[in-house]
Formats: sequence, C-alpha cells, structure tokens
Amino acid sequence: MRIAVLGAGAWGTALAIAFAGRHTVSLWARDAMRVDEMARQRENRRYLPACAFPDAVQVTADLRAALAGADLAIVAAPLAGLRPLLQQLKTLAPVLPFLWVCKGLEAGSGLLPHQVVAEVMGKAVCGVLTGPSFALEVARGLPTAITLVATDAAFAEAMAQSLHGGNLRIYANQDLIGAEVGGAVKNVLAIATGICDGLGLGLNARAALITRGLAEITRFGEALGARRETFMGLAGMGDLILTCTGDLSRNRRVGLLLAEGKALEDISRELGHVAEGVPAAREVARRATELGIDMPITRAVAAVLDGCITPRVAVEQLMARDPTHE
Repeated sequence: MRIAVLGAGAWGTALAIAFAGRHTVSLWARDAMRVDEMARQRENRRYLPACAFPDAVQVTADLRAALAGADLAIVAAPLAGLRPLLQQLKTLAPVLPFLWVCKGLEAGSGLLPHQVVAEVMGKAVCGVLTGPSFALEVARGLPTAITLVATDAAFAEAMAQSLHGGNLRIYANQDLIGAEVGGAVKNVLAIATGICDGLGLGLNARAALITRGLAEITRFGEALGARRETFMGLAGMGDLILTCTGDLSRNRRVGLLLAEGKALEDISRELGHVAEGVPAAREVARRATELGIDMPITRAVAAVLDGCITPRVAVEQLMARDPTHE
C-alpha cells in the first residue's frame, strides 16, 4: 500500500517510520527547508532525533506529489491545522480514504475532529488512529497497541488489517465519539496529574485524579452519544493512564511546569511541541457547562490555564468539595 503522511511532526514522523516496514510512505511537510534537511539527514532531528528513516520513506514539500498514487492519507496535523489541511485534501484528492491522528476540541467551535471532517469533507471514507502511544516509542519499534476507529465497520477492519504488523498492534472500533472524547479529555487530565505531581501531593492523589478523571471522561462522552465500554479500552483508560503517568507526555509536562509557577506562555515556548490539552481544557469545560455535566477537575484545569486561580488553590478547592457517591 502507498501511504501519504501529511505532517512531519513527532507523531506523523513516527507513523511514517512504523508503516515503512510494510508499505511505501511519502512524508509531507510544508516547510521546504525542513524537508531538505530531513532528506539529507534521513531523520527528523527537530521532533524525533536519532530515529532514522527507512528506505521506504520519501520526504517531500509538494503535497500534490505526496498524494499521487496514494491508497491512504494520514492527516497528522495538530487539531488547529486539521481544517485547512482537509480543505487542501478535498481539492487535490477528494475521494482518497484518510485517517487523522489529532486530538482535542476545535478552539472556538468546540467540535470534535470527526465533526470538523464532516463539515469539510462530507461523507468521506475516513477514520481516526488513537490510543496510548508516544511517538518516540513507536518510531523506535517498541510494542504499542492503538485503535483505528471508523463508523464504516468494513473500512475500519480493512485498514486495521493492512496497517497492523510488527510491534504495532491495531484494533478496529466504530465508536468515533467515544474514541475522540477519550483522546481529548485525557490530555486535560494529564495537565491535572502533572500539577499534582509537581506539587508533591503523592501517589494516592495521583491515583484519585486519574480515577475520577476517567469518570469525567465517561460522563462527558455518554452525554455526547459515546459508548461506555469505549472508555474501558485503549482509547479511554489506556490513553489516560499513559498520558497522565508517562514522562514523554507533553501535557503532563505542562502541569509540572505550572506547579513550579511558570507562566503558560513560557511553558509553550519551552516545550516547542503542541500540548493539545491546553485549548481542549477550555472547550471541554465550556461544553460541559452547556450540557450540565459535572467535571470539576476539568474546570479546575481550565481556571489554572486562564490564570484565574493558582495550581495549589485549584487542589484545595477540589478537596473542599462536599462528599458524594462514587
């Protein structure tokens, strides 16, 4: 199969490397100078240093060339870049099946990625790749299990079979809403867990945050039409545990730095990568309020990010809540 990976950030690069063992891959990036560097060095030193490109990976700054002859496109832009990249895809390859890998809720609209896809592409053959996966580990070939989710069961099964292999295990699923809610809200909870760890509140507090965070994800998802069992799987609990506890988590790192008293602008510059939990926190909190869903951890994270309260005050407010049934 010929695969066009659109976006050469950490995750797009990692997938290009992983799939090149069984497929021919074009890795597209917008910046021609970066593409020249990657082509010359045969690695993406900016996002995934020391992860060499297999021979089957070709890099290009020409989107039309990347899509030429492709059987599948993987849209690996951050959520903020999903809509404009889809608009280009619609123009250049309107019937090409595609997957996206971004997570969150679109700033301003509050839409999940599949809703953005529907607005731009209409009824396209498409789905999402999601689940517990750090790009660096995937690029290094370490064992990883993720989920390929599409409402078209036949497409989900066929793509899972085609992409599955080596140390990358892929499961098929049809609950787009559940998979995307899990992927969006777990980033918010990773910021909360980072704050908890940064303040030295202990492992008991971390376990409580993750567990009660899963309850928030489930309430939010079910209100939007997701299936509860999705949150017990890779796209829910699996992704939540990894992002909240793994040292490679950008969102957890945001929380750790907030606990140190650093400003959000300084943290963003220091990271150099997109931490999608930051815009997601505000959008999830807003949608939860509109829907009347109780999400105290999410609201607390949004308040910290907006500078309304300090991390320590946020914890004190959460602990001061009245007792209730689990």
